[in-house]
Amino acid sequence: MAREESRYRVWRHTRETIGPIEPVADDIAVEEPMAIRVGGRGIGITMRTPGHDEELALGFLVGEGVIRHASDVVHVRKCDQGEGVSGEVIDVLVGPGVVVDFTRLTRHVFASSSCGVCGSATIEAVRGQFAHFGGTAEPMASGHMLWQMMEQLRTVQPTFDTTGGLHAAALFELGVDGKAKLVVAREDVGRHNAVDKVVGFGLRAGLLPLSRHALLVSGRVSFEIVQKALAAGVRIVAAVSAPTTLAIDLAAESNITLVGFLRPGRFNVYANPQRVRG
Repeated sequence: MAREESRYRVWRHTRETIGPIEPVADDIAVEEPMAIRVGGRGIGITMRTPGHDEELALGFLVGEGVIRHASDVVHVRKCDQGEGVSGEVIDVLVGPGVVVDFTRLTRHVFASSSCGVCGSATIEAVRGQFAHFGGTAEPMASGHMLWQMMEQLRTVQPTFDTTGGLHAAALFELGVDGKAKLVVAREDVGRHNAVDKVVGFGLRAGLLPLSRHALLVSGRVSFEIVQKALAAGVRIVAAVSAPTTLAIDLAAESNITLVGFLRPGRFNVYANPQRVRG
């Protein structure tokens, strides 16, 4: 049976928190990789919550115009992962009359959950692409600074106010004076697009690596959001909504502090809590 959630340790903070914070168990939505193959040949990886994987693979191939009818498919099945592949593997064998343009397929970006690692050969390749942070626990953020960031982000989402359908991402400079200064905020229909925009701003402004900054996103945090933060040098990632299991795993092993459910008066720290003061 597919795992749709998993238990993780979290450190819960409130305005009334006094003394050391003890971790508690919390249920986290599972995010795992699934490789799709056509006739044994890999065409890409999608990040998804496990379940109905065969239907996912077939639906993708329909959307790409590879198959049109059930008769085009000889079989669809889970298969051995194979060397260098992490996660589930679904292989679709199409009929001899079905023409597959592998060059076009492997060039396309696709995903059911999000689309940061799409087209990568393996999850390991993504993990190993960027050097992990080490050593110092700087920068630091207090609960007050995180709530300040949340309040500022809400005031710079004009298109969301009118449509209710856009995600937002923002970079904040974390000052030693205990204040979080908004550097840039961008909106986009895709969470990852919004993050790309603020990172692009940081690049053009000569701010990379963003080791003195925090990234705040308006939605949930998936593996790809943490991956993009890692690439840009961000050490604190915060979100109004929940993180996924794979996001927590990558943040933990990459020395990135991950904050979720940032709401008025409360938030959870899911990885590397040493950078967050009560």
